[in-house]
Amino acid sequence: MSPYELTRTLPEDATDAALRADVLHGLTQSPKSLPPKWFYDARGSELFEEITALDEYYPTRAEREILLARAPEIAAATGARTLVELGSGSSEKTRHLLDALPLLHSYVPVDVSGSALTGAADTLLAERPDLHVHALIADFTKELTLPDTPGPRLVAFLGGTIGNLLPDERAEFLASVRAMLVPGDALLLGTDLVKDESVLVRAYDDASGVTAAFNKNVLAVVDRELGADFDPADFDHVALWDSGQRWIEMRLRARRDLTVKIPELDLVVTFEAGEEMRTEVSAKFTQTTVRSELAGAGMELAHWWTDGAGRFALSLATAV
Repeated sequence: MSPYELTRTLPEDATDAALRADVLHGLTQSPKSLPPKWFYDARGSELFEEITALDEYYPTRAEREILLARAPEIAAATGARTLVELGSGSSEKTRHLLDALPLLHSYVPVDVSGSALTGAADTLLAERPDLHVHALIADFTKELTLPDTPGPRLVAFLGGTIGNLLPDERAEFLASVRAMLVPGDALLLGTDLVKDESVLVRAYDDASGVTAAFNKNVLAVVDRELGADFDPADFDHVALWDSGQRWIEMRLRARRDLTVKIPELDLVVTFEAGEEMRTEVSAKFTQTTVRSELAGAGMELAHWWTDGAGRFALSLATAV
């Protein structure tokens, strides 16, 4: 089994510093907010895996369906020798691409979690001993310097995660991806599609309450890491469709008047009964909006694939 390389581009204390900055900023604004990336501690990751298996939550199944059906076409269209995956996590879905890319030499997973990268690399190399893995501990929303690996490169951003970025953030992110690409490279982008409101709301407010627990987990993270005294029982999970913005919002709604202390920030936060704090947006797209946002970043939509029910899309884009 070949060894893998692991490069850290984030300071050791980057996660702690980012959490402090996000909580201080988000809880002193009106309306209050917390970024969705803080859902994903060990417990949050477990809960999200449970969500992906729920009947109501279709995106993971729909994207997997496309990958299984279209991976050979993606391989033929790109001829990729390096696969770069942004926000790779466990690299579970990536296996469908790895198996379909006959010329693949290198896999470059990018994630903020070193433990996730190490675990994924160990698993992949046990299965594919000839694969060269160069993992990056990095924030994919920031400018990246990729390792020197053979081209063409296929940059994959899957799972519909781009929908968690606000419009200005999406534009900045897509511009940063465009800056990585040289002629012959491509971006494979996963996007959830606009559909009936009832389907969307059910996907983010399941009957068994798993998504509610996932949403409230962000409070447990702030409690543990910053010494706060949030009680998740003081909040209700809310999922709403904003037709104007074309996104689902997840919020936490205070059940009563509250005062929360966050000693590590020397901060006291008050909530009025019924006050809502936004914890996630999940934007939904059409082919037209994806094409437009790619074009705005200097990329051209070359291929568009959906699952059989038209719920989710994978698009392949190249630099203009």
